[in-house]
Amino acid sequence: MGSLKTLGDALLAGVQDRLELLGVELQEEKFRLIQIFVWISAAVFAGVMAITFVSLTLVYLFWDSARLFVLGGLAALYTAAFVGVVLAFRRYLARQPRPFAATLQEIKIDRSCIRRTN
Repeated sequence: MGSLKTLGDALLAGVQDRLELLGVELQEEKFRLIQIFVWISAAVFAGVMAITFVSLTLVYLFWDSARLFVLGGLAALYTAAFVGVVLAFRRYLARQPRPFAATLQEIKIDRSCIRRTN
């Protein structure tokens, strides 16, 4: 009976450790998502303001001589910038670690230890 209690205690301790690790990883993921949101919001705001005022200035300057050429050039420039930002963001997301990777690794180690002892 004593060995069953010890086994049960060890199993519960292992589960508790893994849940604590999962909690830490959840906090890290939440913090990372908040950081991403803040950076994206700041970039979008600054970018929209810059694009708006630069575009208005250029169109105003060339209103009489090359209005359509300037508008077409701006449209092409903004499209290229959008594509570049999307590709850079995809690369950034691809470099991020898998969520809960440490917890999953610890569970794999636990399972392999259990299999070896049998």
